[in-house]
Amino acid sequence: MREEITHLLISPDATLREAVATIDRGARQIALVVNGDGLLVATVTDGDVRRGLLKGADLDTPVASVMHTNPVVTNASDGPEAARRLMRERNLHHMPIVDDSGLLVDLARIDEVAGPAPNATRVVLMAGGLGKRLRPLTESIPKPMLPVGGRPLLELIIRNLLGQGFSRFTISVNYRGDMLRDYFGDGTRLGAEIDYIDEDTPMGTAGALSLLPSRPQTPFIVMNGDILTSVPFESLLRFHEETGAAATMCARDYTVQVPYGVIRMDGSRLVDIEEKPMHSHFVNAGIYVLSPELLDDLERGIPLDMTSLFERLIARGDHAAVFPIREYWMDIGRVEDLERARADFEMGRAK
Repeated sequence: MREEITHLLISPDATLREAVATIDRGARQIALVVNGDGLLVATVTDGDVRRGLLKGADLDTPVASVMHTNPVVTNASDGPEAARRLMRERNLHHMPIVDDSGLLVDLARIDEVAGPAPNATRVVLMAGGLGKRLRPLTESIPKPMLPVGGRPLLELIIRNLLGQGFSRFTISVNYRGDMLRDYFGDGTRLGAEIDYIDEDTPMGTAGALSLLPSRPQTPFIVMNGDILTSVPFESLLRFHEETGAAATMCARDYTVQVPYGVIRMDGSRLVDIEEKPMHSHFVNAGIYVLSPELLDDLERGIPLDMTSLFERLIARGDHAAVFPIREYWMDIGRVEDLERARADFEMGRAK
């Protein structure tokens, strides 16, 4: 076995927590499940973990509940051409390589055997909001220009995406949009390509897309311009592709505690008292992937919220997927959120 893949290995008895740690540490969006003899038992991808979380699993759930026990593999004796062919045929990003006895030998990656392809995915950043809840800070400056770690919030977002290989951005502006245009220009200073949508009136996250200067030819990312996150956007795009969805919404786990003892009754009879229970829900995280054909649903210049667009998809039976976020995420909508984001940045948690 190549030493370079030993950090991708986990035991069949591992938990999702251990699988997540291995996937994150290996930075290849996959963990390889092997037994004590080194035989490949299964694979677990980042998408497998997220789908498990959506079904109600937690990080202490056994990895066996989500792993693929019959992964597509290639034999070491077949050479790299076999891996290249299978990955292209099956639209796979990884391919375990085993010997005749099933011992894990290596892990082929599509970017190793076929060469890396530049990521031309368009990222649309919504930066036209008034930032009312952040007043008086936003009375003279738009919310995306508020400083975090010595840089405007929107610059941190763009630099994070640049670091993940994305370089094509469209920024939707309205309130004090001239400040954003003057600061970011065409993106050359940052090593990016930036163009703009001008919202004369608030258009909503989906409505603004009707004003895109050019129509994307492939699925594209839409993100609110007030979110700091360490979401792996390539994994998000891959999840969207794997699910075959028309649109994917990122969701964040949000827990609410009832501050009282909640009672359960059978008629007038008290049956149980649960003291200050916690209720967990998935909430909209303000990050989306849309397939280009959804732009046909939009009327140019007509306001539309993103949630309304998703409701349309659901009503007509189109596939709308949910991508659960388990990474850092902060929506900077209030002054206390901004203060926390600044503290997180100083601690190295925010990106």
